[in-house]
Amino acid sequence: MKLYRFPQTDQDMSSIILGMMRIANMGNDEIQRLFGSARDAGVTFFDHADIYGGAPHRCEARFGEAISLNATEREKIILQSKVGIRKGFFDFSKEHILASVDQSLAALKVDYLDVLLLHRPDTLVEPEEVASAFDTLQSSGKVRHFGVSNHTPGQIQLLKTAVQQPLLINQVQLSITHAPLIAAGIAANMAGLEQSVDRDNGLLDYSRIHGMTLQAWSPFQKGFFDGVFLGDRENFAELNDAIDELAAAYGVTATGIAVAWITRHPAKIQVVLGTTKPERVIEAAAGSSVSLTREEWYRLFRAAGHALP
Repeated sequence: MKLYRFPQTDQDMSSIILGMMRIANMGNDEIQRLFGSARDAGVTFFDHADIYGGAPHRCEARFGEAISLNATEREKIILQSKVGIRKGFFDFSKEHILASVDQSLAALKVDYLDVLLLHRPDTLVEPEEVASAFDTLQSSGKVRHFGVSNHTPGQIQLLKTAVQQPLLINQVQLSITHAPLIAAGIAANMAGLEQSVDRDNGLLDYSRIHGMTLQAWSPFQKGFFDGVFLGDRENFAELNDAIDELAAAYGVTATGIAVAWITRHPAKIQVVLGTTKPERVIEAAAGSSVSLTREEWYRLFRAAGHALP
Protein backbone atom coordinates (compact mmCIF):
# COMPACT_ATOMS: atom_id res chain seq x y z
CA MET A 1 0.00 0.00 0.00
CA LYS A 2 1.40 3.35 -1.05
CA LEU A 3 1.23 5.96 1.73
CA TYR A 4 0.98 9.73 1.45
CA ARG A 5 1.54 12.40 4.05
CA PHE A 6 -1.67 14.01 5.28
CA PRO A 7 -1.40 17.67 4.21
CA GLN A 8 0.24 20.00 6.72
CA THR A 9 0.61 17.25 9.35
CA ASP A 10 3.12 14.56 10.29
CA GLN A 11 0.50 11.83 9.85
CA ASP A 12 0.61 9.26 7.06
CA MET A 13 -2.55 8.28 5.20
CA SER A 14 -3.32 5.45 2.80
CA SER A 15 -3.48 6.18 -0.92
CA ILE A 16 -6.66 4.07 -0.94
CA ILE A 17 -9.84 5.33 0.72
CA LEU A 18 -12.73 3.01 1.43
CA GLY A 19 -15.97 4.82 0.67
CA MET A 20 -18.92 3.68 2.78
CA MET A 21 -21.78 4.87 0.58
CA ARG A 22 -23.12 1.37 -0.19
CA ILE A 23 -23.23 -0.29 3.23
CA ALA A 24 -26.80 0.68 4.19
CA ASN A 25 -28.25 -2.79 3.58
CA MET A 26 -25.25 -4.84 4.67
CA GLY A 27 -25.26 -6.88 7.87
CA ASN A 28 -22.93 -6.09 10.74
CA ASP A 29 -20.77 -9.11 9.97
CA GLU A 30 -20.41 -8.06 6.32
CA ILE A 31 -19.42 -4.52 7.30
CA GLN A 32 -16.94 -5.90 9.81
CA ARG A 33 -15.34 -8.17 7.18
CA LEU A 34 -15.11 -5.27 4.73
CA PHE A 35 -13.57 -2.97 7.33
CA GLY A 36 -11.20 -5.66 8.62
CA SER A 37 -10.02 -6.57 5.13
CA ALA A 38 -9.36 -2.92 4.38
CA ARG A 39 -7.37 -2.45 7.57
CA ASP A 40 -5.37 -5.61 6.88
CA ALA A 41 -4.58 -4.26 3.41
CA GLY A 42 -3.26 -1.04 4.92
CA VAL A 43 -6.27 1.23 4.41
CA THR A 44 -6.46 3.91 7.08
CA PHE A 45 -8.92 6.33 5.45
CA PHE A 46 -12.73 5.87 5.49
CA ASP A 47 -15.14 8.17 3.66
CA HIS A 48 -18.75 8.98 4.58
CA ALA A 49 -21.36 11.63 3.79
CA ASP A 50 -24.52 12.64 5.58
CA ILE A 51 -26.64 11.75 2.52
CA TYR A 52 -25.34 8.21 1.96
CA GLY A 53 -27.81 5.40 2.42
CA GLY A 54 -31.13 6.76 1.17
CA ALA A 55 -31.91 8.47 4.47
CA PRO A 56 -29.85 11.09 6.32
CA HIS A 57 -26.85 9.54 8.08
CA ARG A 58 -28.02 5.99 7.30
CA CYS A 59 -24.63 4.63 6.19
CA GLU A 60 -22.87 6.43 9.04
CA ALA A 61 -25.27 4.76 11.47
CA ARG A 62 -24.63 1.32 9.96
CA PHE A 63 -20.90 1.88 10.30
CA GLY A 64 -21.31 3.00 13.91
CA GLU A 65 -23.48 0.00 14.74
CA ALA A 66 -21.10 -2.51 13.15
CA ILE A 67 -17.66 -1.13 13.99
CA SER A 68 -16.71 -0.58 17.62
CA LEU A 69 -13.58 1.54 17.72
CA ASN A 70 -11.52 1.64 20.88
CA ALA A 71 -9.42 4.73 21.53
CA THR A 72 -6.26 3.19 20.08
CA GLU A 73 -7.92 2.05 16.85
CA ARG A 74 -9.75 5.36 16.48
CA GLU A 75 -6.45 7.24 16.42
CA LYS A 76 -5.07 4.91 13.75
CA ILE A 77 -7.76 5.67 11.18
CA ILE A 78 -9.01 8.79 9.45
CA LEU A 79 -12.78 9.30 9.37
CA GLN A 80 -14.07 11.76 6.80
CA SER A 81 -17.62 12.90 6.17
CA LYS A 82 -19.31 15.42 3.92
CA VAL A 83 -22.10 17.95 4.33
CA GLY A 84 -24.12 20.30 2.16
CA ILE A 85 -26.41 18.24 -0.07
CA ARG A 86 -30.05 18.30 0.93
CA LYS A 87 -33.13 17.05 -0.90
CA GLY A 88 -33.49 19.39 -3.86
CA PHE A 89 -30.92 21.98 -2.81
CA PHE A 90 -27.46 22.62 -1.43
CA ASP A 91 -26.94 24.17 2.00
CA PHE A 92 -23.74 25.62 3.44
CA SER A 93 -25.54 27.55 6.18
CA LYS A 94 -23.91 27.53 9.60
CA GLU A 95 -27.02 26.00 11.13
CA HIS A 96 -27.05 23.05 8.73
CA ILE A 97 -23.31 22.40 8.92
CA LEU A 98 -23.32 22.29 12.71
CA ALA A 99 -26.47 20.19 12.97
CA SER A 100 -25.28 17.71 10.35
CA VAL A 101 -21.90 17.21 12.01
CA ASP A 102 -23.56 16.52 15.37
CA GLN A 103 -25.77 13.94 13.68
CA SER A 104 -22.78 12.37 11.91
CA LEU A 105 -20.88 12.02 15.19
CA ALA A 106 -23.89 10.45 16.89
CA ALA A 107 -24.43 8.03 14.01
CA LEU A 108 -20.77 7.03 13.79
CA LYS A 109 -20.52 6.82 17.60
CA VAL A 110 -17.33 8.88 17.70
CA ASP A 111 -16.33 12.14 19.34
CA TYR A 112 -14.72 13.80 16.33
CA LEU A 113 -14.27 13.71 12.56
CA ASP A 114 -10.76 13.88 11.22
CA VAL A 115 -11.99 15.61 8.06
CA LEU A 116 -15.17 17.44 7.06
CA LEU A 117 -15.75 18.26 3.38
CA LEU A 118 -18.27 20.62 1.82
CA HIS A 119 -19.91 18.21 -0.59
CA ARG A 120 -21.09 20.20 -3.66
CA PRO A 121 -20.65 23.93 -4.33
CA ASP A 122 -23.50 25.97 -2.87
CA THR A 123 -23.78 29.04 -5.11
CA LEU A 124 -25.69 30.77 -2.29
CA VAL A 125 -22.76 30.26 0.08
CA GLU A 126 -21.89 33.00 2.55
CA PRO A 127 -18.20 32.39 3.33
CA GLU A 128 -18.58 34.10 6.71
CA GLU A 129 -21.21 31.55 7.74
CA VAL A 130 -18.97 28.66 6.72
CA ALA A 131 -16.08 30.25 8.59
CA SER A 132 -18.14 30.62 11.75
CA ALA A 133 -19.28 27.00 11.54
CA PHE A 134 -15.71 25.77 11.00
CA ASP A 135 -14.43 27.85 13.93
CA THR A 136 -17.08 26.35 16.19
CA LEU A 137 -16.36 22.81 15.06
CA GLN A 138 -12.61 23.20 15.43
CA SER A 139 -12.69 24.90 18.83
CA SER A 140 -15.09 22.26 20.18
CA GLY A 141 -12.84 19.46 18.94
CA LYS A 142 -15.58 17.98 16.77
CA VAL A 143 -13.63 18.36 13.49
CA ARG A 144 -9.86 18.42 13.10
CA HIS A 145 -9.42 19.27 9.41
CA PHE A 146 -11.49 20.71 6.58
CA GLY A 147 -11.80 20.54 2.83
CA VAL A 148 -14.19 20.54 -0.09
CA SER A 149 -15.55 18.24 -2.76
CA ASN A 150 -16.21 19.01 -6.43
CA HIS A 151 -15.03 22.62 -6.05
CA THR A 152 -13.16 24.80 -8.55
CA PRO A 153 -10.16 26.96 -7.64
CA GLY A 154 -12.35 30.09 -7.68
CA GLN A 155 -14.89 28.53 -5.34
CA ILE A 156 -12.10 27.53 -2.98
CA GLN A 157 -10.61 31.02 -3.07
CA LEU A 158 -14.04 32.49 -2.30
CA LEU A 159 -14.30 30.33 0.83
CA LYS A 160 -10.79 31.40 1.82
CA THR A 161 -11.86 35.04 1.98
CA ALA A 162 -13.38 34.17 5.35
CA VAL A 163 -12.36 30.62 6.33
CA GLN A 164 -9.18 30.62 8.40
CA GLN A 165 -8.57 26.88 8.53
CA PRO A 166 -6.54 25.37 5.69
CA LEU A 167 -8.70 23.61 3.09
CA LEU A 168 -6.64 20.47 2.68
CA ILE A 169 -8.67 18.16 0.44
CA ASN A 170 -10.82 18.30 -2.68
CA GLN A 171 -12.72 15.15 -3.69
CA VAL A 172 -13.43 15.04 -7.45
CA GLN A 173 -14.41 12.53 -10.12
CA LEU A 174 -11.47 10.92 -11.92
CA SER A 175 -10.75 7.71 -13.80
CA ILE A 176 -8.65 6.78 -16.83
CA THR A 177 -11.63 7.34 -19.12
CA HIS A 178 -13.17 10.28 -17.21
CA ALA A 179 -10.13 12.50 -16.85
CA PRO A 180 -10.90 16.10 -17.88
CA LEU A 181 -8.99 17.12 -14.74
CA ILE A 182 -5.80 15.89 -16.45
CA ALA A 183 -6.66 15.72 -20.14
CA ALA A 184 -7.57 19.38 -20.62
CA GLY A 185 -4.15 20.55 -19.54
CA ILE A 186 -2.41 18.12 -21.87
CA ALA A 187 -4.42 19.51 -24.80
CA ALA A 188 -4.29 23.16 -23.75
CA ASN A 189 -4.72 25.80 -26.46
CA MET A 190 -5.85 23.31 -29.13
CA ALA A 191 -8.75 24.97 -30.95
CA GLY A 192 -11.46 22.60 -32.13
CA LEU A 193 -10.40 19.76 -29.79
CA GLU A 194 -13.13 19.08 -27.24
CA GLN A 195 -10.56 17.70 -24.81
CA SER A 196 -8.94 21.12 -24.54
CA VAL A 197 -12.05 22.57 -22.84
CA ASP A 198 -11.03 23.21 -19.24
CA ARG A 199 -13.97 22.05 -17.11
CA ASP A 200 -12.05 22.35 -13.83
CA ASN A 201 -10.47 25.80 -14.17
CA GLY A 202 -6.91 24.57 -13.71
CA LEU A 203 -7.78 22.59 -10.58
CA LEU A 204 -4.99 20.02 -10.91
CA ASP A 205 -2.22 22.62 -11.00
CA TYR A 206 -3.96 24.76 -8.37
CA SER A 207 -4.10 21.78 -6.00
CA ARG A 208 -0.42 21.00 -6.42
CA ILE A 209 0.60 24.63 -5.97
CA HIS A 210 -1.48 25.04 -2.81
CA GLY A 211 -0.75 21.63 -1.27
CA MET A 212 -4.31 20.29 -1.51
CA THR A 213 -4.80 16.55 -1.77
CA LEU A 214 -7.17 15.40 -4.50
CA GLN A 215 -9.36 12.36 -3.89
CA ALA A 216 -10.64 10.50 -6.97
CA TRP A 217 -14.20 9.21 -6.71
CA SER A 218 -15.68 6.76 -9.29
CA PRO A 219 -12.17 5.59 -10.29
CA PHE A 220 -13.56 2.85 -12.56
CA GLN A 221 -16.46 4.72 -14.16
CA LYS A 222 -16.51 5.26 -17.94
CA GLY A 223 -18.07 8.70 -17.53
CA PHE A 224 -20.60 10.33 -15.28
CA PHE A 225 -22.24 7.14 -13.89
CA ASP A 226 -22.10 5.45 -17.30
CA GLY A 227 -20.87 2.11 -16.00
CA VAL A 228 -17.45 0.56 -15.47
CA PHE A 229 -14.81 0.58 -18.22
CA LEU A 230 -13.04 -2.51 -16.86
CA GLY A 231 -14.10 -5.44 -19.02
CA ASP A 232 -16.02 -3.22 -21.46
CA ARG A 233 -14.48 -4.45 -24.71
CA GLU A 234 -17.26 -3.08 -26.85
CA ASN A 235 -16.26 0.51 -26.08
CA PHE A 236 -12.75 0.18 -24.63
CA ALA A 237 -11.14 -2.87 -26.20
CA GLU A 238 -7.71 -1.26 -26.66
CA LEU A 239 -7.71 0.07 -23.10
CA ASN A 240 -8.67 -3.27 -21.59
CA ASP A 241 -6.01 -5.06 -23.65
CA ALA A 242 -3.39 -2.65 -22.34
CA ILE A 243 -4.65 -2.95 -18.78
CA ASP A 244 -4.61 -6.76 -18.92
CA GLU A 245 -1.09 -6.79 -20.38
CA LEU A 246 0.22 -4.50 -17.63
CA ALA A 247 -1.67 -6.41 -14.94
CA ALA A 248 0.09 -9.61 -16.00
CA ALA A 249 3.46 -7.86 -16.13
CA TYR A 250 3.11 -6.40 -12.64
CA GLY A 251 1.35 -9.35 -11.04
CA VAL A 252 -1.79 -7.46 -10.11
CA THR A 253 -5.38 -7.38 -11.39
CA ALA A 254 -7.02 -5.04 -13.87
CA THR A 255 -8.49 -3.19 -10.88
CA GLY A 256 -4.95 -2.71 -9.59
CA ILE A 257 -3.74 -1.17 -12.84
CA ALA A 258 -6.72 1.22 -12.96
CA VAL A 259 -5.75 2.34 -9.47
CA ALA A 260 -2.05 2.53 -10.34
CA TRP A 261 -2.81 4.92 -13.19
CA ILE A 262 -4.21 7.40 -10.66
CA THR A 263 -1.67 6.92 -7.87
CA ARG A 264 1.24 7.21 -10.35
CA HIS A 265 0.49 10.91 -10.79
CA PRO A 266 2.89 13.14 -8.80
CA ALA A 267 -0.10 15.06 -7.40
CA LYS A 268 -0.42 12.07 -5.00
CA ILE A 269 -4.12 11.56 -5.66
CA GLN A 270 -6.03 9.26 -3.32
CA VAL A 271 -8.43 6.69 -4.80
CA VAL A 272 -11.91 6.43 -3.26
CA LEU A 273 -13.35 2.93 -3.59
CA GLY A 274 -17.10 2.40 -3.48
CA THR A 275 -16.91 -1.37 -3.38
CA THR A 276 -18.45 -3.64 -0.75
CA LYS A 277 -16.22 -6.57 -1.76
CA PRO A 278 -13.14 -7.18 0.41
CA GLU A 279 -11.26 -8.76 -2.50
CA ARG A 280 -11.65 -5.60 -4.56
CA VAL A 281 -10.12 -3.55 -1.74
CA ILE A 282 -7.16 -5.93 -1.61
CA GLU A 283 -6.69 -5.68 -5.39
CA ALA A 284 -6.78 -1.89 -5.26
CA ALA A 285 -4.28 -1.76 -2.40
CA ALA A 286 -1.86 -3.94 -4.36
CA GLY A 287 -2.26 -1.72 -7.42
CA SER A 288 -1.50 1.44 -5.48
CA SER A 289 2.07 0.23 -4.99
CA VAL A 290 2.67 -0.24 -8.72
CA SER A 291 4.72 2.58 -10.25
CA LEU A 292 3.89 2.74 -13.94
CA THR A 293 6.52 4.13 -16.28
CA ARG A 294 5.77 7.30 -18.20
CA GLU A 295 5.40 5.24 -21.37
CA GLU A 296 2.91 2.88 -19.68
CA TRP A 297 0.92 5.71 -18.12
CA TYR A 298 0.59 7.56 -21.42
CA ARG A 299 -0.24 4.33 -23.23
CA LEU A 300 -3.28 3.90 -20.98
CA PHE A 301 -4.17 7.56 -21.41
CA ARG A 302 -4.17 7.25 -25.21
CA ALA A 303 -5.96 3.88 -25.17
CA ALA A 304 -8.76 5.50 -23.16
CA GLY A 305 -9.38 7.83 -26.11
CA HIS A 306 -7.53 10.93 -24.98
CA ALA A 307 -5.37 12.84 -27.43
CA LEU A 308 -1.69 13.66 -27.26
CA PRO A 309 -1.51 16.71 -29.57
